[in-house]
Amino acid sequence: MELVKFEVGVFNQEVRDAMKLGERHSQLKDDWADIHWVEVRATDEKAARQKVGVQYPASRGYVITEVVKAF
Repeated sequence: MELVKFEVGVFNQEVRDAMKLGERHSQLKDDWADIHWVEVRATDEKAARQKVGVQYPASRGYVITEVVKAF
C-alpha cells in the first residue's frame, strides 16, 4: 500500500489544565497547551492517527485534534 503524508494536530490537556490553574506541567513546556502539527506517513487517516497516538499517547494527556492529508 502507498504511504501518504498526513499532518496531525496534537496538544496536551494536562499542560492546558495546569496553565488554567496558574501552574506549569512538571515535564512538558507550556507550548504544549497549543496545537503542534506532526507530519506522518501512513496508508490512511486512521493509521496516521494510530502512529501519532503511539508517540503522543492519550494516557499522558495528549489529544489529537485533527488529521489532514498533506499536499
